Amino acid sequence: MSNSFLKSPTPINEPVKSYAPNTPERAAVTAMYDTYFSEKIHIPMKIGGEEVNSKETATMHPPHDHKHSMGTYSLATEAHVEQAIAAALEARKTWALVPFAARAAVFLKAADLIAGPYRARIAAATMMAQSKTVHQAEIDSTCEFIDFLRFNVKFAEEIYQDQPTSSEGVWNHVHYRPLEGFIYAVSPFNFTAIAGNLSAAPALMGNTIVWKPSDHQMFSAKVIMDVFEEAGLPKGVINMINGDPEMVTNTVLKNPDFAGIHFTGSTHIFKNIWHKIGSNIHTYKTYPRIVGETGGKDYIAVHNSANVDEVATAVVRGAFEFQGQKCSAASRIYLPKSRSKAILDKIVADVKTITLGSPRELKNFMTAVIHKGSFDRLAAAIDQAKTDSDVEVLVGGTYDDSKGYFIDPTVLVTTNPKYDTMERELFGPIVTVYIYEDDQWEETLKLVDATSDYALTGAVMAKDRIVIENARLALENSAGNFYINDKPSGAVVGQQPFGGARGSGTNDKAGSRQNLLRWVSPQLVKETLIPATDYRYPFMDA
Repeated sequence: MSNSFLKSPTPINEPVKSYAPNTPERAAVTAMYDTYFSEKIHIPMKIGGEEVNSKETATMHPPHDHKHSMGTYSLATEAHVEQAIAAALEARKTWALVPFAARAAVFLKAADLIAGPYRARIAAATMMAQSKTVHQAEIDSTCEFIDFLRFNVKFAEEIYQDQPTSSEGVWNHVHYRPLEGFIYAVSPFNFTAIAGNLSAAPALMGNTIVWKPSDHQMFSAKVIMDVFEEAGLPKGVINMINGDPEMVTNTVLKNPDFAGIHFTGSTHIFKNIWHKIGSNIHTYKTYPRIVGETGGKDYIAVHNSANVDEVATAVVRGAFEFQGQKCSAASRIYLPKSRSKAILDKIVADVKTITLGSPRELKNFMTAVIHKGSFDRLAAAIDQAKTDSDVEVLVGGTYDDSKGYFIDPTVLVTTNPKYDTMERELFGPIVTVYIYEDDQWEETLKLVDATSDYALTGAVMAKDRIVIENARLALENSAGNFYINDKPSGAVVGQQPFGGARGSGTNDKAGSRQNLLRWVSPQLVKETLIPATDYRYPFMDA
């Protein structure tokens, strides 16, 4: 047994590689992409550390080349879900007792594996299966994932070191126990890092996990499991199952040992899950922890003192990187009338230079949206805008799904601040602009705050510092992550803890101590060093 108080390495944000021509990382990722593209694989479930297959399977296709098959993956039955729960509960018996340093070592090694031998693998998998450009794959599946793993260790160490004071004759200490039961992790298609962190964060704190990845992220989900296993994660700590989301969720939520959910996805689904948990509350041994990051309808509010080129760049990058499929993507823009033409002219000029295509062609700034359902929803919104009298298509407005699910970057300008695409989350490369009179700045800030049910990210662009401070106060409740003179996306672990409120989630800030605290149940221990031997108190003396 070790008697050392170990100190974890100081985390530093993983440097983003450029993938410029003639760089070794460019050669490695394109070669890995070509290898993946030329192969077909089958992805089994992973339950109790063992590969588990089922009779029913589903196929995988790149969104940018939907006729190409990447292979298949197994689909769970209710029996498989129950098997995964049983494996998690069995693994908890030992994992919860493993010293923190040993648990941390697994995830620190996983970070180094991703930074090294798995970098090209996980980036290429994310490029192919989720249609991310190499830059978007790099900042997500490698750098952000690495940062989650390394910074979480440091944050956990800080939590464990947070101890109460003691008085004479008493020693007080807090034990941060894992939750009693198992954790259900539900991850989205759009961020490989989020998919990995939703399981890794509670597992680091001693919990065991049943993980349901998105059907549209299975390829990179397999790489995540490969990394964790090579890093030494014991069997059953994280169990990956794939299948009908409603069946999986219903099976999980009826189990008495369900202790919490770590969720990223749609607001509607999260609210339904919350409702089911409430309906089943008398079933559970404990009150489950409910942690979720959901939708967004993120804004950029522009003052007339803002720089034209800075605003245009923030809009183009914020709205169209990864095809707008970020919960933090800029989706509604408020421009002052006096600067609107100059800003919109710059945006249009920039948009006309954007190329779409396969992420294998590294010159492309955008690729395809994730699946046909997304494509059809976005195409319908564009078609509706073409017929409505209170909105115009300024640039873009075209789409093509003959080879891949391609939606051209589209800018709408509306005279109605409550127009459908100003309020509804689209999750695609469509941004809507509303132009306000310059003397209506304060009223516009109220409009920004009241327009959306969401409160995830937002940005204000201005030079005047008093304007900025007043805007920040006026929009205090409109965003969990607020940006000044920047696009409202691109949070960095360890620098900008991420999460929103209102319809955007529980704001438990992924990549921070706040999130990790949700996965422990503190136990206070008071030890009296010399116990009393007489029940009487001094005030009782004659």
